[in-house]
Amino acid sequence: MLGDLLQVSKRTIVYTGAGMSTESGLPDFRSAKTGMWETEDPAKVASTTALNEQFEQFLQFYKQRVIAAKETGPHAGHEILAKWEKQGLINGIITQNVDGFHTMAGSKNVMELHGTLRNVHCETCGKVYDNERYAHDEFYCDCGGKLRPSVVLFGEMLPEEAFIQSVFESERADLFIVLGSSLTVTPANQFPLIAKEQGAKLVIVNMEPTEMDRYADLVINERKIGEVLNEADKAVKNK
Repeated sequence: MLGDLLQVSKRTIVYTGAGMSTESGLPDFRSAKTGMWETEDPAKVASTTALNEQFEQFLQFYKQRVIAAKETGPHAGHEILAKWEKQGLINGIITQNVDGFHTMAGSKNVMELHGTLRNVHCETCGKVYDNERYAHDEFYCDCGGKLRPSVVLFGEMLPEEAFIQSVFESERADLFIVLGSSLTVTPANQFPLIAKEQGAKLVIVNMEPTEMDRYADLVINERKIGEVLNEADKAVKNK
């Protein structure tokens, strides 16, 4: 059925959450309670307060995340989405994920709502570096300022450009596909509703049910995203 919806849609937008990344083997830090995180709340360490007042813990946490992202990569689902974009089957991806896997897989129109781990930048002068700096324990800019990942920390606003573009794309979609998100994080979880209110068909693919399933035209639970996309890929024909 997903394949059928794709073929008749004129403008399809995909929204991806943590479930898309965990299929690559990248741990979801919100649920990671191993080692030092058994006693420390990762959300507190991934905050502006930690950046300013607990920089060593902040560095430990984000160095682990950068290395994890470098040791994993896009899975077949990411690659199928990139292929669909080239074929004109989808028109853009809104993502909560910061691993950069959509871009690595070849997708072009990617709205990264929470930034990216692929880069770090200076908190003082704004100079941007590759995340290799973190991998090699280089945590300070040439100007002496602190280097931080180019992600949205707790206590910061979403990037305005990505947010506005996401609203724009959601309003124009006639098919909106959610992949691997529990749809509990605001304001990003409003995009499926924006699309639905404008008349779009809504598809939700998530391992567990979500509170927005009642608005969806198609709900797929307890299946891996890569398998669902592969099945749909076999069913579609190039436009």
